Amino acid sequence: MSDSLITIVAIFLAAILMFVFPLLSIAERSDDIAELTVQTAVTDFVDTARATGKITMDNYSKMIGKIEATGNTYDVEMEVKVLDENVGKKSAWTNGTVIGENVYYSVYTSQIMNYISSMTDDGDGVYTMKEGDIFSVTAKNNNKTLSQTIRGVFYSMSGKGTYQIAAQASGLVSATGTN
Repeated sequence: MSDSLITIVAIFLAAILMFVFPLLSIAERSDDIAELTVQTAVTDFVDTARATGKITMDNYSKMIGKIEATGNTYDVEMEVKVLDENVGKKSAWTNGTVIGENVYYSVYTSQIMNYISSMTDDGDGVYTMKEGDIFSVTAKNNNKTLSQTIRGVFYSMSGKGTYQIAAQASGLVSATGTN
């Protein structure tokens, strides 16, 4: 009886070692490739917006298409920190340097999307930024990937609010956009 039990346990362990761990490894490599794809798409989108000073529906749709091609769904968050310059002058007699600090206020995803989708009837609007603004984008998957599911079975470590694939890019806008 004990030899049969040991044999069954050995077969079970061998099956795990031969099938589950290689499957987990392949699933994790798939997530790595998806993360690289998402990071590249987000970086390209941010760099284009920074260089032109514009966030367009066309460029946003292209980025979403690239990241959804990975087979996952994503929460994409955008933020524009708009430079609000305090342009007080010292006096008319001096060199006219600026007094005070530059202050940023934030415009978020919902505001940007409302603006670019309501600009024209076909939804091809443009959100313009000016030189000195800061633009950032974050994308995180909101579905469970295969590797998260497998790890959840063995390690019980994936719960609500966890993500496997994430990408973030930001930068200073270098050109003032015009419509």
